[in-house]
Amino acid sequence: MTWKLPRIGLISAATFFVLDQLVKWLVIGPIGLTYEGDERIVLPIFTLRNVHNHGVSLGFLRADSTASTWLLVGMTGAIAIAVLVWMWRERNRYDQFALGMIAGGALGNILDRVRLGYVQDYADLHFGAWSPFLNFNLADAAITVGVLILLARALLVRDKPRVDGADVEKSNA
Repeated sequence: MTWKLPRIGLISAATFFVLDQLVKWLVIGPIGLTYEGDERIVLPIFTLRNVHNHGVSLGFLRADSTASTWLLVGMTGAIAIAVLVWMWRERNRYDQFALGMIAGGALGNILDRVRLGYVQDYADLHFGAWSPFLNFNLADAAITVGVLILLARALLVRDKPRVDGADVEKSNA
């Protein structure tokens, strides 16, 4: 088996990682949401709000101590490594792109947790008092969209068999 560099996936991962960190820096730095709870209304349905997320999705596995923070770093790091291995083995460029989104988002949130002890969230999408999502960040959005792409492709798209015969076993007939 030959290993081919998953360029699309690596570019996707690097792009979403850098964008995630850039937006977090903009929100906390130049936009000036310095303290937890600071907010700025951008649109009637969208507010930037500084939120320190000490847990994972939906507030599960809240890390209230240094040990639990590092446990979350280890757990999410293991998942990120599994996604990168999958991406390296994946031949489909669309799946590589989606896996790159997931990996880039995961690495962005892992860096936050290592650097800050929490994940920096800032996006609040709401409709009046109703907020369909918890506060999130670009990394969370990249992970979610990447998973949705993988699910949609798995459920709705059938890849054509390869014509070059690379996946077809040769017979001596």
